[in-house]
Amino acid sequence: MIMIIIGSIALLCIVPMIHIFALSFSGNRALMSGEVFLWPVDWNLNSYKEIFSDMAMIRSLMLTVILVTVYTGIALAMTTIAAYALSRRDFKGKNIMFGMIIITMFFNPGIIPNYLLMKELHLLDSLASLILPIAINAFLLIIMKTSFSQIPTELEDSAWMDGCNHFRFLIQIVLPLQVPILVTIALYSAVDRWNMFQDALFYINNIDLYPLQLKLYQLVINSQVNDATAQEGFNSSTPIPQGLQSASIVFATLPIILVYPWVQKYFISGRLVGAVKG
Repeated sequence: MIMIIIGSIALLCIVPMIHIFALSFSGNRALMSGEVFLWPVDWNLNSYKEIFSDMAMIRSLMLTVILVTVYTGIALAMTTIAAYALSRRDFKGKNIMFGMIIITMFFNPGIIPNYLLMKELHLLDSLASLILPIAINAFLLIIMKTSFSQIPTELEDSAWMDGCNHFRFLIQIVLPLQVPILVTIALYSAVDRWNMFQDALFYINNIDLYPLQLKLYQLVINSQVNDATAQEGFNSSTPIPQGLQSASIVFATLPIILVYPWVQKYFISGRLVGAVKG
């Protein structure tokens, strides 16, 4: 019974994506007549050809790949350093600092204060505004801190007797033992940054710095506006074809989907390690 429920839920998640794939490979006639459901009708690659001929879309993809790579590296490094410090037994005041970090999970200053802060720091229209404010995720920090706390004290004491300092202990002993949790944190960070567009919507005005998800958001919004104005009888720009919209969604989603199978084994074990407190 449980397998049937899980299978039904998985099917509900997969069917919409299959439908989008089918739309992206179908012809305009079939799309306009509503013939497409789970299999392409009038199979063609016209929508994808149009996307790959759009240099703005390709530029956004390259920019997003760079942004995600840099952000993931910075987030992983800062989370690791913070988690290691908070997991130390001799770190005075760590409970107070840890409590302050937890508070940030429940209380957020909001959009306007964040925007004003970015403006005062002169970070608007820069990739730094898409990296620094979210460099450390409190939830991921808690997972990593919990994992680091499970390292046996005997191993730590032995390292100190051999002359290790904190940096050497972290690099040579802690991190090799925490590969699953590191990959999990990296995957979470990369997926979060890849799917995020709201901060770019507020902080980025330069069209050359638009990440891929913001381009996709504008494509969908512009299509909805064009449809609404057409229904009201107003003049509007040429509606964006449904096939092109679907192909854009696939174009923006497929890269991160292809990454997941390579890190799945680390992802599962990392979540288990970080979720159990020793």
